[in-house]
Amino acid sequence: MEKLKKRSEIAPQDTWDLEALYATDEVWEADRKKAEELLDAFQKLEGTLGQSPAHLKEALDQYFALMRVVENVYVYAQHRRDQDTADAYYQKMAMQAEDLLVKTEGSIAFVNPEILSLSEEWVDQALEQEKGLGFYRRILKEIFRMKSHTRNGEAEGILARASDLGNAPSSIFHMFDDADLKYPSIKDENGEEVPLTDSSLVPLMESSDRRVRREAFQAYYKVREQFKNTSAAIFSANVKQALFFTRERSYPSSRARYLDQSNIPEAVYDSLIETVHQNMDKMYRYVAIRKKMLGVDELHMYDVYAPLLPESTASYTFEEAKKIVAEGLKPMGQEYLDILKEGFENRWIDVYENEGKRSGAYSGGSYDSHPYVLLNYRGTLDNVFTLAHEMGHSVHSYYSRKNQPYAYSDYKIFVAEVASTCNEALLIHDLLKKTSDKAMKMTLINHFLDKFKGTIYRQTMFAEFEYLMHQKAQKGKPLTAQEISSTYLELNQLYFGPDMVSDQEIALEWSRIPHFYTPFYVYQYATGFSAAIALSNKILDEGAPAVERYKTFLKGGSSMDPIDLLKTAGVDMTTSQPVQAALDVFGSLVDQMEEMIQ
Repeated sequence: MEKLKKRSEIAPQDTWDLEALYATDEVWEADRKKAEELLDAFQKLEGTLGQSPAHLKEALDQYFALMRVVENVYVYAQHRRDQDTADAYYQKMAMQAEDLLVKTEGSIAFVNPEILSLSEEWVDQALEQEKGLGFYRRILKEIFRMKSHTRNGEAEGILARASDLGNAPSSIFHMFDDADLKYPSIKDENGEEVPLTDSSLVPLMESSDRRVRREAFQAYYKVREQFKNTSAAIFSANVKQALFFTRERSYPSSRARYLDQSNIPEAVYDSLIETVHQNMDKMYRYVAIRKKMLGVDELHMYDVYAPLLPESTASYTFEEAKKIVAEGLKPMGQEYLDILKEGFENRWIDVYENEGKRSGAYSGGSYDSHPYVLLNYRGTLDNVFTLAHEMGHSVHSYYSRKNQPYAYSDYKIFVAEVASTCNEALLIHDLLKKTSDKAMKMTLINHFLDKFKGTIYRQTMFAEFEYLMHQKAQKGKPLTAQEISSTYLELNQLYFGPDMVSDQEIALEWSRIPHFYTPFYVYQYATGFSAAIALSNKILDEGAPAVERYKTFLKGGSSMDPIDLLKTAGVDMTTSQPVQAALDVFGSLVDQMEEMIQ
């Protein structure tokens, strides 16, 4: 494996074209100053919103005009930093953007309290009197829904300015994890030195050589062990900052606060964990299959990603990956495929890993840009599915931004993972349909089983862990490295069952999960996956009518609550049915695999 390239060594066609958002850094700087000017002008509106319905409409118009520019400034700076986190120039730019965002949030904090001071009756009359104010009806109704958790203007300003401190644990984690932590190199199957990084860890643990898997696993967590107390301090600080804002906003728990942002009942979270617990037997059977196929006396955590068949080590060029994904998404129709092609051909994607590049993958962009995708592509089958996944996010964003005005274009996180996972489900179906080779079919089924394991079971385990940690903190229990690790290890043992050796190193896995720094986010991977399985089945069974309903969902943005948006596409997440149905699919795949290895 080659040494990581420097950013300057990556071919331009393999990088995202951030110039499409801002042609130069100087243009970005001009917009940053424009945002400051818009912000100064907006602040002068404080105390005027209730003077008349016209004043209220004008304030909301200016508010969204301001936020649109701030979003562009922030997105560009963050994406520039993420392509090379060690670049001091773009570190500074990202910090400037973050400072602008914090300043903006503090300066606009008067809006909701001032609207709430008008009374709901006044606002209802204003909606009838002022032409154009009706555009903001849903936004105004949401403000009043959150009334009991909104403070007065002065207190809201303090809380907004404190958000910079609240974001500190996340910023520290990412800088520590992406730029400062260094791991040793590992000798691969051929005896060649391979850099160990967050991005290369899983590919190394996908090695068919157990020595490589074990050494990568142990070397990685040996470094993590050295910094476990630092990691615990960062993690604990993030839980505490969440609790601070929870208490200041009069919520009974941090979970309640975070779920309320999308108007998601807490029962959805509890139902997810309960339903998964009721289906642990399927997961244990999957683990037993893996143990049997690997032919080991003991199955260890470093065997979780091991290929079960030689074909699963196949490598795919990025060009091949794009063709495979496009072929798999044909059931979505030509319009969807044209958008996909546009993304593939017009540098939406930052493809390969380079020194300092943020690990993982994500879809980004702003209302005024096309979507952007950050990858760390290494040619594995999993990477092909990651491409399908992130393009699902991006096409969702494309549809939403093209069909909703700016104020309603940003869909909620609860539905964010639906489109990405639906793409993956359609792709796996296509690949399974096209192969008659038993070994390849087993490889693909195993890949899909791994997706279920990694998305429903693993993310639910994360969600349960996160809930337990926040509960402990709320009760005043210190979140030491020992406390966090012992809880995590117990959950790992519960979710993987008796055929898995829960190696002591895995107790530190929590320290490498970036999503914990967006509290109560991960459960939505599991609920989204379940909804996606239901929707992909409808698309495959019904064809065009289901595709049209699905595209209506993709175009919906935040024009209605996410629970209701999914209902329009035919999925009701307030019941356990979608999660159970998805786990039934998992169970049937386990059945097939068990039959094939007899």
